Amino acid sequence: MLLEGRVAVITGGGSGIGRAIAERFYREGARVAIASRNAKTLQTVAMEMNKGDHRIVPFRCDVTDRDEVEVLIGNVIEVWDRVDILVNNAGLSGITPATPSPEGNDDAEARWKQILDVNLTGSFSCIREAVPHMPEDGRGRILNLSSVLGKFGVPGYGAYCASKHGVIGLTKALALELAPRKITVNALCPGWVETDMARAGVEAGASREGITPEEFRRRAEQRVPLGRFIQPDEVAALAAFLASDAGAGITGQAINLDGGAAMW
Repeated sequence: MLLEGRVAVITGGGSGIGRAIAERFYREGARVAIASRNAKTLQTVAMEMNKGDHRIVPFRCDVTDRDEVEVLIGNVIEVWDRVDILVNNAGLSGITPATPSPEGNDDAEARWKQILDVNLTGSFSCIREAVPHMPEDGRGRILNLSSVLGKFGVPGYGAYCASKHGVIGLTKALALELAPRKITVNALCPGWVETDMARAGVEAGASREGITPEEFRRRAEQRVPLGRFIQPDEVAALAAFLASDAGAGITGQAINLDGGAAMW
């Protein structure tokens, strides 16, 4: 029970990596607030995960809306009186090509803003609201979900890469800013993970290259030294370690979990 009695807030907690982290934190004894824009999904997830002790509580929240973020953290404080762990997992991807469409009908600029608002500004807003309620006893943790695309680029994904690079920069700056309060701040940088977002990325990549999704995935796996996609539970295990007492001496790091795809 690495996290027994601690209070965690996880954005994007209704699916994929966020859900896996919520499940792991719950098993480790934490009280977990899961937040997402999809209230129906959250209710279903909470019902599936709770084992009669109501330590998983769903809260609808759009991280791009500062008022909703304020309400989210306020509700968590009302229920549990503090926030020990904040996991900024809410994320959005999509293609934002630098070259305008010849037809003039692409929405790259709007998509750019949307991706930056969710992935980067949304994380900053959640941190601003949560930090005043975090302990200064060495148990405060902020985990920001970046990506290996926060360390290198992929053609057509300028907004996503920029946002994930920004998450790493934000992590490093806040690690120094919050060190006097003994709050650690780290970024997790997964590669390909078995999630709906990854499946959508595979299908988009296959369409762009004129190949089948199966072939695109095979090529993607060939570029990973360990030859496979990462499982959400593996990301959750790393998050639980960093959130526990064992992670108290780790801060300002951008940690890869990608089968060796990026070794820096």
